[in-house]
Amino acid sequence: MNEEVDGPSPSHRLAELGLVLPAVAKPLASYVPAIASAGQVFTSGQLPTIDGVLVATGKVGAEVSLDQAVQAARVAALNALAAAASAVGGIDEIRRIVRVVVFVASDPSFTGQPQVANGASELFGEIFGPLGVHVRSAVGVSALPLNAPVELELVVEASAAAF
Repeated sequence: MNEEVDGPSPSHRLAELGLVLPAVAKPLASYVPAIASAGQVFTSGQLPTIDGVLVATGKVGAEVSLDQAVQAARVAALNALAAAASAVGGIDEIRRIVRVVVFVASDPSFTGQPQVANGASELFGEIFGPLGVHVRSAVGVSALPLNAPVELELVVEASAAAF
């Protein structure tokens, strides 16, 4: 359980937000969704899919608007949380968000990658409160798997009970 902060647990906050962790996305190639090691969980890149279908396709700043990309980052963040939670026995075993890397398939003229990444960062804050504050990189790239607009990697600290 997330013991360092007073208030509701992450699972309770998810419910308050009307959100549910999705099933862990099946890998597209030879990798696993998440690995727990030395008190942390590292996720593979997670795409913005719901029930296996991308919520948007294309490059941000061209086929995908900033608002669509922000929402896609939130979806990818939920998928990453699901992967991390599955590695440690549930979301309440995640103590804090440590690092977030957001890749944004960008039109060459698009420079709003940090705003896209805020979709994920703000969601982590809503769920984990002060323990959702993290270090982050927001990187523009020319293309992502399946023509996704966003891909997200996550590192979290897990409770000792999870290991």
